[in-house]
Amino acid sequence: MEEYQKVMLEKYLAELRLLVDPHLIAKYPSFAEKPYPLGRCKEIRNAILELLLERLAIPIIPKPLQVLERKIRLGHTLKPVWGSLRDEYFQNAILIDDWYIDAANDTVNPNKPRVEILKLQQSGFSAITSFEQFCLIARKYWQVSIYKNDVYPAIAPFLPLLCVNEKGACWLGAANDDMIALARCSQFTLSERILTKLSSTPSAIKQQWYAHYANLNNPLLEQHSLDPVEFCQRYRNEQKDQDLSFRDDVVKSYLRLAQGVSSF
Repeated sequence: MEEYQKVMLEKYLAELRLLVDPHLIAKYPSFAEKPYPLGRCKEIRNAILELLLERLAIPIIPKPLQVLERKIRLGHTLKPVWGSLRDEYFQNAILIDDWYIDAANDTVNPNKPRVEILKLQQSGFSAITSFEQFCLIARKYWQVSIYKNDVYPAIAPFLPLLCVNEKGACWLGAANDDMIALARCSQFTLSERILTKLSSTPSAIKQQWYAHYANLNNPLLEQHSLDPVEFCQRYRNEQKDQDLSFRDDVVKSYLRLAQGVSSF
């Protein structure tokens, strides 16, 4: 991609933002009491990607998108990604070939340009490769304390983290496809490692969870026969990392808890 093509594409994507922003503001006016677009990189990325795919499918491709269309003809794809940006915050972006497209560049600092396109190697973007790295970013970016998930130990091999922010909101952290895949691909060794490093969830917070979700009637959430590390070892021995049906059961169980609790 030549510099003039990059500039033209950035301008075009910024114009697409002007189309999607009013709809997204109406749907997501705030995130953690911060006004749109702060914290809404996933929603913005998804909306822009949807529009891009629509416009790349029409008979006459807009000139700014022709550079993308040529890459697609060569076998490249527009790939939605989530990961670390310089280990300072989490970011959702789009990759194609060796280019990084951030259509939500203003979701941490609203004074930044809406769109940024860089060579991937210059972007500072990378996949998250451990729960320790996730914790490092989350503590800074979200201002949270992080405990081991010993509230629901039977799902801890997949979801080992519990976050609590300064206002008392409490939720199971790293609950996305990328981090669940990381746990599974490591046969839960990465989950086990972070579980041995983190402190137990304070008993008062545990009681808030149990009181709030007392009537779920979910077998996985009711299992407390082993501690989280022991569940990691058991699932590894049972090859649960390869069991997609079990993975889906864990996700369904998590969705019952997705709203979290207030620890105050």
